[in-house]
Order: sequence, then structure tokens, then C-alpha cells
Amino acid sequence: MAMAALRREGRRFATPLISPRPIAAIRSPFLSEEDAPLGVRSISTQIVRNRMKSVKNIQKITKAMKMVAASKLRAIQVKAENSRGLWQPFTALLGDTPTVDAKKNVIVTISSDKGLCGGINSTAVKISKSLHKLNSGPDKENKYVILGEKAKAILVRDSKKDIELIITELQKNPLNYTQVSVLADDILKNVEFDALRIIYSKFHSVVSFLPTMATVLSPELVEREAESGGKLGELDSYEIEGGETK
Repeated sequence: MAMAALRREGRRFATPLISPRPIAAIRSPFLSEEDAPLGVRSISTQIVRNRMKSVKNIQKITKAMKMVAASKLRAIQVKAENSRGLWQPFTALLGDTPTVDAKKNVIVTISSDKGLCGGINSTAVKISKSLHKLNSGPDKENKYVILGEKAKAILVRDSKKDIELIITELQKNPLNYTQVSVLADDILKNVEFDALRIIYSKFHSVVSFLPTMATVLSPELVEREAESGGKLGELDSYEIEGGETK
């Protein structure tokens, strides 16, 4: 009995692990029996045609999206360029005095409400922080006015105590002169300043925006700077409506 059991166990372990039935190799129909290697799988030409058709359809959709985006960009670019006729004459007349010494400094940081626009928002925030540090002093006061959600997210985390006013969701509707005037009045009524420095990104091309600073002085500081001479002193040679020529 023991010998019979051992013989049965020997036959069980001697069974080959590979199936005795031969596996038919899949060969490519484009190769001969001699040249085709084992395991080569053929691809249906119908599948290739369907894939090519799908890629062409995606190309058509992408081209249409590019045309729509280019049309929208062109319309916004024309509005931005036309708006420069409102502020460029005033800048040429009054000049810009970024180095004026003021006790109450307010930095207006303009950013977007959404991301995916490169380094526009981060650059504006970096310049605002550098300007805040540059104008700091024992007898000076520096505050932030934030326009845009992206600048708010960064400056609230780093300089929450210095934030005077936050305005967001300005870009849901296209801005016009009336909306900007209301926004400017809101800032002037709620924020006290001697020098208001606006940090924004000036449109240069589709892939390039120039970080720019514009300075707005309070009437008292303008009068003081005009009396001390310099660029603002040239205002005395102009005739102001409602006043008299000096």
C-alpha cells in the first residue's frame, strides 16, 4: 500500500506545468510565415481609419475655438488701447512722481479674479511688497488697497493688518468709464492718503505685460510739491477753469 501511494505521488509531481496542448502563435497577415516573429498582433485598418477621423475632428474643433478666442482677444485689446486716450494726456501734463516723500502711502494692487495667466498676478504682488518695504519708516504709514481675488489670497496671508480695502469680482462684466469712476470714488472716500501708488500690468502684446506704477498725489501734497518746484511747479503756467492765470 505504501509503495502504491509513493508511485501515485511521483506521477503527480512529474506532471508538466505547461499545458500539453500547443498554443497557436498570432502572426501578422502582412508578413510571410518565415519572416513573421511569434507574438506579432495585426491591427485592423478600420481601427486606424477611425482614429485618423477622430484626430481630424478634434483639429476642426480646436481651430474653431482658436478663432473664437482670437476674436474675443481682439475686441478686448481694442478697448484697452482706446482707454489710454483718457489717462495718457493727464500723465503727460502732471507727470509721475514715484519718489515723492509722503507720510501716508497707499498701494493699490490690481490683479485678476482667476488664474492661468502666467506671472501677471505674482509680479504685481511682488512689486507691491517691495514698494511697501521701501516706503516703510518710523513716521510713515503704508496700507494696501486690493483689487482682485488673486492678490487678496496672497496679501491677506502675509500682510493682513495693513489691508485697508478689498474689492473683488470686478471682472464679471466688462468695465467701462462709469464703473471705474464709481470704484475710484469709493477708494477716495474710504482711504486717506498722501500718495496713492497703483500697481498694474500694462498690455504690451499677447504674451507680454509690463508691470507699471502710476502715482496719484493728494491735493495738499500736489500744492506742496508745486511750491517746491519740479515737474508739478509747471502747473502754474496753465489756466485752470474757474480760476485765474498766475
